[in-house]
Amino acid sequence: MKRLILLFVAVFMILGAKAQFPMAGGGGAPKITGRISATVIDSATKQPIEYATVSLVKKKDNKTVNGSVTDAKGKVSLQNITPDEYKLVIGFIGYTAKSVEIKTTPEKPDGNAGNIELKGTANTLSEVTIEGKKSMIENKIDRMVYNAEADATNAGGDATDVMRKVPMLSVDINGNVQLRGSAVKVLINGKPSGTMANSVADALKMIPADQIKSVEVITSPSAKYDAEGSGGIINIITKKSNAQGVSGSANVSAGTRQNTGNFNLTAKTGRLSMNTAIGAMYAYPQGTRVVFYNRTQSNGNTNSVLQDGTSDWTREMFNGSLGLDYDFNAYNNISTNAKYNRFYNGGPGHSQVDNNGTAATITSKTDASMGNLDWNLDYRKTSKRQGEEFSIAGQLTSGRNTNDFDNNYQVVGFPSSIISASSNVGKNYEYTAQTDYIYPFSKTVIFETGAKGIFRNILSKYSVNSAKDFNYHQNVGAAYGTIAFNLTKKLKLKGGLRAEYTAIDFENDKNDYFNLFPSVILSQEISPMSSIKLSYNRRVQRPSLAYLNPFLNEANQFSVMKGNPTLDPELSDNVELGYSTFLKGGSMINASVFYRRTNGIIENYNLVYDKDPTKILTTYENVGISDSYGFNLFGSYNPLPKWTLMGNVGLNTYQIDNKLTHVKSDVFYNYNFFLRSATSFKQGWSLEFFGVATSPRRTSQGKTDGMIFYGSAVKKEILNKKGSIGLNVLNPFTENLHIKMETTSADSYQTQNIYYPLRSFGINFSYSFGKLKFTEKKKIKNDDIKQDQQQQQGGGQMGGMGQ
Repeated sequence: MKRLILLFVAVFMILGAKAQFPMAGGGGAPKITGRISATVIDSATKQPIEYATVSLVKKKDNKTVNGSVTDAKGKVSLQNITPDEYKLVIGFIGYTAKSVEIKTTPEKPDGNAGNIELKGTANTLSEVTIEGKKSMIENKIDRMVYNAEADATNAGGDATDVMRKVPMLSVDINGNVQLRGSAVKVLINGKPSGTMANSVADALKMIPADQIKSVEVITSPSAKYDAEGSGGIINIITKKSNAQGVSGSANVSAGTRQNTGNFNLTAKTGRLSMNTAIGAMYAYPQGTRVVFYNRTQSNGNTNSVLQDGTSDWTREMFNGSLGLDYDFNAYNNISTNAKYNRFYNGGPGHSQVDNNGTAATITSKTDASMGNLDWNLDYRKTSKRQGEEFSIAGQLTSGRNTNDFDNNYQVVGFPSSIISASSNVGKNYEYTAQTDYIYPFSKTVIFETGAKGIFRNILSKYSVNSAKDFNYHQNVGAAYGTIAFNLTKKLKLKGGLRAEYTAIDFENDKNDYFNLFPSVILSQEISPMSSIKLSYNRRVQRPSLAYLNPFLNEANQFSVMKGNPTLDPELSDNVELGYSTFLKGGSMINASVFYRRTNGIIENYNLVYDKDPTKILTTYENVGISDSYGFNLFGSYNPLPKWTLMGNVGLNTYQIDNKLTHVKSDVFYNYNFFLRSATSFKQGWSLEFFGVATSPRRTSQGKTDGMIFYGSAVKKEILNKKGSIGLNVLNPFTENLHIKMETTSADSYQTQNIYYPLRSFGINFSYSFGKLKFTEKKKIKNDDIKQDQQQQQGGGQMGGMGQ
């Protein structure tokens, strides 16, 4: 009842605020309405002019609000234009610039300026080539944006490959992502996905790189965002189209590691638009070798197991989505989107075992699959007061994952064998209702408030000992308020407070808690090209199914795994100071330093299995308190107009005050480097190189070796620049990626040496049709669940890593 009362109170607060600040506000224009189009032609020849620059300028203050270049037919269409009086300013080398007035209204938000004729100057050039290139990295007040679609080396890979190139992020061998050494919440198009609820690593492998438009790294989320993610939030924006008529794109990649294909289509007429996408991936079975060693001590006895085996795991994926969007008028919009994906990961394995001097063989088979449906329904209302917005959103997430295995343990010289098998079906249901209201008191003072309710049910059913099926309920009620205003002309402040009440119920046990999450961002403009930012926020990291599920996974019978349903959430306080500046020639520098203190940090934890002292049990525990300091430095430089160099270096400390052992660890240093070179040539050719290096990573009990990734790509534009074909290569001079994982506890020692065949070669083709303009609709965001940052360990699980 308490959580429902909190949610109802928050909703009434918002409705009350809406009543105090009615929708009919001031005399500005609506935020998003129509489009303005035109066709630019030569006044003498009447032929279309391609690549003419078109700028949209407000008539009353001469401020540029939008712009683009004309296509091969001389046409241009500027989308999402607020009704107002404008001037279209058109220019092109060899022609006299021209200005044309145009007006749109809420009743007629679309405007067409028709044919605009440009007159040639006396020194008209016979041939002019103008090339535009999207910046790879964009720096905004609360986030850094990596534009993945501008990086040719991403072709043929998946989201894991993309993440390794994003500044400030580090990715381990299993594909788990950290931001400056801490856990993050990963969103897809600004909202959670059921595929992320169980394992981030597996979910990222399900997203082809060709479907990713950009990745946003949000290091200082305001109170408007859910408080999840100790280190911050990662938002993956996928490619979509929102153009009038029919448009789309197709991408196909084939290589030695995996094959992908995806297709996007948008149809829009008037106020109705439809977007659909389908994608598939198949990764060849590749032999991954794992040399595994266990040593345990129990009752004065020492037990040792050495296991050397190879697994041939396959990965298959399919996803599909359908979205509809309708504008009733200039002020009311409704949209809905449904997405389904299915992922399979598994295959056979074979190992040689030395168990305390006894030789044996293990033949295994592992099958893991995930299927998830995400459905959203959103309503948004704007008003004549520019920036005012009221929205209501609902979301349904339904997920199902299975984990089946069987092992045949055969002692050498004995005719009989020991067969072990198990099956686990996990289900995740999540229902969310959310409402938000934005009210601009003025152009510089903006107030936001909102409320949210999240209702989760996690089920885990076992084929063995079904009497111990796991049923976990977690409900969250939240309310927030933020305000942004200018302290001076160049000093801006955004502050807020979020309240969240969490109620947990499982196996006749209850755990309710209430938290307040303040946030503040202070930004000072030093010059038109430089700024400095100071921020503080408090975050939470709740454990998800992978951490909670008490199912005993014995896929590797000498290293078993089990979740811990009694885990508490992590709570962290974060302080960041950042500086950014843009230099001549398109170069930029972004630097930041930070401090983070995390209470109740969750890590995997090893101990001797009480039912069999030859085995090690890996579970999860709230280990203690972690303090971390660090910095990040990103820079880009253009030695030549068509040559771009960029690099990123990040460093953070790891130290933990272990409450389980009452021992404070030494200070360890984690670092990551990223370098990239991109060059474009005549006739549509481009060449890119990249390299990524990460340091060893520490936990309270263990260490994982660092990794090095490097590769290159060459691309050629074809079919009048509507298509491209390219070749790419990853780690060409290193056949296997060798990673050593080492874990030590009071009574156990474990090592894994993993030899993963990473080297790959591939070819890719892409084609776009129609006039594409990628836009994103605001969607509901659930970002409060700690996702699986540690993939299951052991020979049976490790066979499918990173493929």
